[in-house]
Amino acid sequence: MCAGHSLPNVRRYSSLAMTYIVTDACVKCKYMDCVEVCPVDCFYEGENFLVIAPDECIDCGVCEPECPVDAIVPDTEDEPDGKWLQVNAEYAKVWPNITVKGTAPADAAQFERETGKFEKYFSTKPGKGS
Repeated sequence: MCAGHSLPNVRRYSSLAMTYIVTDACVKCKYMDCVEVCPVDCFYEGENFLVIAPDECIDCGVCEPECPVDAIVPDTEDEPDGKWLQVNAEYAKVWPNITVKGTAPADAAQFERETGKFEKYFSTKPGKGS
């Protein structure tokens, strides 16, 4: 690296960089098992949904199997339009960081296998964070 110059953010400019993303299955469930295993604390909390900050995720994958509703997937499994990567990136900028597992919503179980929850229930309001 030349003096006075820095390298660009590789994740932002490279299609080779990968991240994990939180998808529809998390809406209204928000179990939070994933947040405590993340070695870089890249989860952010909304009122009824969690997101992963794409620029902070190190692609280790330890969070994916922790999610009881399979809401966490590699961004290579995103919808063709990149919907979930965009949602995760946008809300990670404005919601508080969460590093400690909280209590899931009391009615989470009734929403576990419902689909299309984002359009029906998603809230832009921030969570409490930790």
